Amino acid sequence: MKKVICSAVLLAASSGAFAEAPGGPGCGWGNMLFEGQNGPVHFLATTTNGTSGNKTFGMTSGTNGCSIDGKLTYGGKSMISSIMDRFSEDVAQGSGEALDAVAVIYNIAPEDRATFAAVTHENFKVIFPTAQVTAEDVISSLETVMKSDARLAKYVI
Repeated sequence: MKKVICSAVLLAASSGAFAEAPGGPGCGWGNMLFEGQNGPVHFLATTTNGTSGNKTFGMTSGTNGCSIDGKLTYGGKSMISSIMDRFSEDVAQGSGEALDAVAVIYNIAPEDRATFAAVTHENFKVIFPTAQVTAEDVISSLETVMKSDARLAKYVI
């Protein structure tokens, strides 16, 4: 019985700790349907979003109240950190899937992706100055390099 009560208390306490989800805090049909309500309704909104897949669609297309502004993150860190090895290899080669993925993360238009690949390739030593470089340093250097290029500067916030 103590386990049930303890579990219920932990569940109730954790329901107050909300993090902003990808797509924004008001994203999906569930949030739209139960807009302005609070309390246990959050569970229904989340269930509605999860069972129909509409939040995923909204995050992809920028519909259903979802925002596609900003950069995607993973666990509070840039997604670049999860693909650092592949990204560095692709930048060194001047092409590859990880390089394309980073171009998509920065919302680089398809017509500017060849420029992105060329500029990052030419600036490999600036972006990856050492083998021990952190993802945060790579992002900072990458954005500095992008800001210095006339075609790519518009993609850096």
